[in-house]
Formats: sequence, structure tokens, C-alpha cells
Amino acid sequence: MDNKSTRRNFLRNSLSLVAGTIVLPHIIPSSAMGMNGIVPPSDRIVMGSIGVGSQGTSNMKNFLRFKEVQFVAMSDLDSSHLEKASGIVNQYYKNTDCRTHKDYREFLEKEKLDAVCISVPDHWHSIVYVSAANKRINVYGEKPLARSIGESQQIVKAVKKNDITWQTGSWQRSVSNFHQGAELVFNGRLGKVDHVEVGLPNATPLIGMPAIKEVPVVLDWEFWLGSAPKAPYRGICHWNWRWILDYSGGQLTDWAGHHIDIAHWGLGLDRTGPIEVSGKGVYPNLGELYNVPGEFDFNCKYQSGVTIRVANASRLPKGMGVTWYGENGWIHVDRGDIITASKPELISEELGANKKALYKSNDHFGNFLECIRSKKETIAPVEVAHRSISVALLGEIAMTTNQKIKWDPVNEQIINNLDASKLLMRKLRAPWTIPTV
Repeated sequence: MDNKSTRRNFLRNSLSLVAGTIVLPHIIPSSAMGMNGIVPPSDRIVMGSIGVGSQGTSNMKNFLRFKEVQFVAMSDLDSSHLEKASGIVNQYYKNTDCRTHKDYREFLEKEKLDAVCISVPDHWHSIVYVSAANKRINVYGEKPLARSIGESQQIVKAVKKNDITWQTGSWQRSVSNFHQGAELVFNGRLGKVDHVEVGLPNATPLIGMPAIKEVPVVLDWEFWLGSAPKAPYRGICHWNWRWILDYSGGQLTDWAGHHIDIAHWGLGLDRTGPIEVSGKGVYPNLGELYNVPGEFDFNCKYQSGVTIRVANASRLPKGMGVTWYGENGWIHVDRGDIITASKPELISEELGANKKALYKSNDHFGNFLECIRSKKETIAPVEVAHRSISVALLGEIAMTTNQKIKWDPVNEQIINNLDASKLLMRKLRAPWTIPTV
């Protein structure tokens, strides 16, 4: 039996974590514990990170909460990120052992890991996610799953073929009000649901064309661009890339993995997709650097007849969040522990012993660690993430082509529209390609 299998089997049967709480199967004497209460090496889940900017560092800190996690290495194209994030890890462990790599390929080749947390810009997701999956390393990957549906399909294929544990950063599934709202709808509290509204953040599009700047010495800009078109450095790479279509779809794709995900969950549709998508977007003038839609509004029809309207929040009566409308009224959920209904009893009355329980997690990061051991599916698995972002990407295609898109959710193909079908896969700039699965 190889070392990786031995470790995997041990982890599966060692410390258990239920609903974000560590439960020790036996008492470990304090003499066996390392610095900061770290458990012995044989009990650890060895982790690293690819991408340790703002989101990556936040995710890393969340994993450091768990005593069984041992962070050993990280990779980032910005050396200032590496210095800051590795300093956090070293301070936590009171040593200088955290290894750093600029190139994620070197990181994946040299580091012997049980799991990796990946937090890189959207246009890098498919290449890095598939690379990690092919190394058979368990992945906590940020949403949206990918920048195009074709790339997303390749990620799903890689995760399944390599039989790894995958958790998407769609953490709303591990928050009580979102779980409660989805579970009530899933159990028929509203009767037949005929319509859902999904409100995503209003965009404040940036305007103008920032001046070309000298690339900071800490950053490898050409590497950061990767498969995206070649472009001069204008200082956009650590936040404002979100408003440029070459790298992201703006608020639409940034939030699809949250609220569209929850809408699907309540409807029991999180492993399928719509059959028709149509709508309009308000795009900046041609030639603008920041070119994601400032406003968007599209409708998705599903085989059952239910429709989901996705729009920026100011276009919808209840604004941000998810609102399911059914025969018995409506239920609305949003961040800030918000859950409201057309009648209070819709949410106050218990479902009873015969309810169909939705997957329950009280800690999104803990759920990932638990599933590494148990090999159970996580609360936000890869196919669910794929179906969530596919809705947003189909909406993007419908808005950019100004056409109604007919979609086959089983074979995942656009029907009878060759031009629109070409947009299912983003063109990757040579020499970058998605690794073969």
C-alpha cells in the first residue's frame, strides 16, 4: 500500500469532525501535542494553498482553526502575498518552516499534501483545479467554478475521475437561515413553486482606462495573465480584474455560486439546469477596459415549468437574496441571517418527523475536513457548483448574443445555435491548456 493510501485510510478513521466541532475518539495527552495544540504528525491533514491574496489568506486562517490541519506550503505569483501569508503560518506554529513557491506547478510537484485550498482569479480556475485533481489532492476551491461552461465540465470530469474530495467555497449552504429556507421549500411548505427571484449585487462599473504602469518587482504579470489575452499592466490584478470579461463576469458570476446555488437547492434542481434562458444586459461601450455588465436581468425556464429570474438587486422587489414564490406564499433568504415570509407561520412552524432533511453543515471548512476522512460527498460538491455557475454563464451568453438560448441540461449542449455554442468554451492563449484528464 502506498504512503498516500495509508494516510488516507488513517485520516478516514482518525479524528472526526461533526458540524464544525472536533470530536476526539480518545483523550490525547498534552505531552503528545505539539506547539499551539497541533496533534501528532500521524493525525494531521497536511495542507497548502495556491493563491494567498485577500480571499486565499482568509480561507487559510479558517483552516488554521482546526488542530488536525498542518499548513506546510503555499504558492502565489506575488512575492509580497507569500511573505505576508507565510508569516501568518510561521507565527501560528512558532517556526519558519512554511515553504513558498511562485509557480503552482512546482508547488504541486514538490509538496506531498492531503488537501489544497485554491483561491485564484476565475480565468485560472480550470487549469489549476484540474492540475490539483490530477495529483489526487483533495481540493477546497473558490467559486465560481470556472469562467466558461466547457472549462467547468473539465473540472467535474477531473474531480470524478481522480476520486478526490471537493468542496466549493459556496459557504452559504453551511449557514442556518439559507439551510432553513431551502429545506422548507424543498419540503413543499410553499406548495408548488412556480417562480424564483435571485437578486445579485448591483454593480458600480469602473470607467476610464487606467494608465499603463511598470510591473511591480514582486509580481509576475505575464504569468498572472496566463491563458487570458496578452495585456499591459494597469494595476488591476488584485481586485479590479473582476470587472473585466477576460478574467471574470462581474457580480453575475462572482455571486452565482452563492444565490443561484441556494435557489437550486430549495427546488431540488442543483444537479440539472434550465431548458431556456433569455434576457438583457447593460454593457459598457466597446473598447472600455471594465466591460462586465453594469446591469443584468434574465429568465431561466426549467423542464418542470418553474422559472428563475436572475437580476441585479435594484431590479427586484426584494432586492438581494433568493425569493421562492409558490401556491402558499413566498419565502425570502439573504445574508445577515435574513429569512422572511409572506406569512410568519410559513417559517415558524416545524416540518415534523416526516421531513426530507437537506444536508446539514454548521462549518463549511470543517465539513470539507470531515469528508476527507469519511469520503462522503461535501455539502457543496463539484457538480452542484458546476450547475450553479452554468446558469450565470448561459445568461451571459443569452445577453451577449441577444438571443434566447435553448439548453439541453442532460447532454449540456446549446440546441440549434452554432454561434452561441462557440461561447461555451473560452479560448485559451497558448501555451496554456487545461491538463488532460
